[in-house]
Amino acid sequence: MSDLTASLERTFDLLESMRQAHEAQLRHEQIGRVQGMEQGVARVEGLPHVGSGELVRFPRGVLGLALDLRPQEVGVILLGKEEEIGAGDEARPTGRVLDVPVGRALVGRVVNAIGQPLDRGGAIQASERWPVERPAPAILDRAAVSEPLQTGVKVVDALVPIGRGQRELIVGDRQTGKTTLAVDTILNQKDVLCVYCAIGQQDASVAKLIATLREHGAMAYTTVVVAAGDDTPGLQYIAPYAATAIGEYFMAQGRDVLVVYDDLTQHARAYRALSLLLRRPPGREAYPGDIFFVHARLLERATHLREGLGSGSLTALPIVETEAQNISAYIPTNLISITDGQIFLSTDLFQKGQLPAVNVGRSVSRVGGKAQLPAYQAVVRDLRLAYSQFEELESFARFGAQLDEDTRRRLTLGRRVRAVLQQTQYQPLPVAEQIAVLLAAAEGLFNSLPVEAVDEAAATIRRRLPQELPALVEAIEGGEPLDDEGREEIVALVRAVVREWEEGGDHDMGQHGRER
Repeated sequence: MSDLTASLERTFDLLESMRQAHEAQLRHEQIGRVQGMEQGVARVEGLPHVGSGELVRFPRGVLGLALDLRPQEVGVILLGKEEEIGAGDEARPTGRVLDVPVGRALVGRVVNAIGQPLDRGGAIQASERWPVERPAPAILDRAAVSEPLQTGVKVVDALVPIGRGQRELIVGDRQTGKTTLAVDTILNQKDVLCVYCAIGQQDASVAKLIATLREHGAMAYTTVVVAAGDDTPGLQYIAPYAATAIGEYFMAQGRDVLVVYDDLTQHARAYRALSLLLRRPPGREAYPGDIFFVHARLLERATHLREGLGSGSLTALPIVETEAQNISAYIPTNLISITDGQIFLSTDLFQKGQLPAVNVGRSVSRVGGKAQLPAYQAVVRDLRLAYSQFEELESFARFGAQLDEDTRRRLTLGRRVRAVLQQTQYQPLPVAEQIAVLLAAAEGLFNSLPVEAVDEAAATIRRRLPQELPALVEAIEGGEPLDDEGREEIVALVRAVVREWEEGGDHDMGQHGRER
């Protein structure tokens, strides 16, 4: 009995010493209450000290972002399912801003706007998390755009080149090939990591795109961020910022990154919906007054860092949709003024079967020409002007007027150039093969062929070029200029192919793939 009494005394002494050592600490904690829900926006009372952009946690793990601060209530955009939140639910501020996982664990994965996996690859084991909203690099931290970003698309690489660190807008009506052009660019990358951000698209369209990337092996270096059309406007709003943060991590490591935003029209509409639900004053086309700032602070994060910061780059390819080819609408005008050029896709060209439907006259690159490979500059020096003149002459020739010899010659050359610029989707071409067929078109070496035979002849040239001129191919892809000797070698090869076609000697020409 004495042993039991002693044991109890020791236990009580230990508990008493622990009670005396413990000091209760008072902690101030805000707990708000949801007063109402409106299409992905919660009105919360009782959070007087919450900060703008601060994460708010609701029951059942749903997160929100405090976006509208008022004296009596806070407007919180939901980053989860609205059905799981109701009036009277608690809302607790977290004291931190929204962040996403970053790092190699994201490569090859499909995630939503807050970094949660949407594929069957399991949980993402990321060692770091970066805020989705980060300040753009300072001017002194940036370097000039000096390296090309090859898209593999002839008309873009030759006439509207893109440099690493540039912001090039892809603009056009629905169903004109904007996404296809961006996907072709991703498929053509070898040493560039890619981030594709789908905003407001149908699940079936995104699944088809991911299947295309997997089929061509591009998911090995690509991260897909998805905010589908049935997701809340809040997720669609933060998706491009999250995709940019994922890319910025690799840029900080000295890597080159490509980010595709598909598309910012849906992003602007999502932000407009949020702003109207938050009772913010509408402006032009009902968009809020800060819509320009929303896109500017996103795209300004694309840059080429100076050598002291690793020389990494982040290239942005934002996509915007127009109606009836009206690029003077509010959102397209804003984005054109923010970016470093635009690739304009024409509905008229698309309907005529000219694919990719790039309108060369209305497309421009204000930076990429300085980073274009020297071999292009020697070939396409006069190609852009000649092609633009041809488009005007072709419109004039439809009236049936009598044409002089010089005009007929320009029309003949222009039709062959147009045939050469056509290209099948998801088949990006190496630099040397582009140079060869573009040189042949610019020199008028295809003028003796029927227009319908140009793509067959070009396919034969592309097939024979690496076999017969391997040293020249290596030099061109290595960034060396095209000298007179290399030019003559390509011309000799083209003339041999054209001669064989005219003599009917190249019977297997059509068996090696067409350009369209």
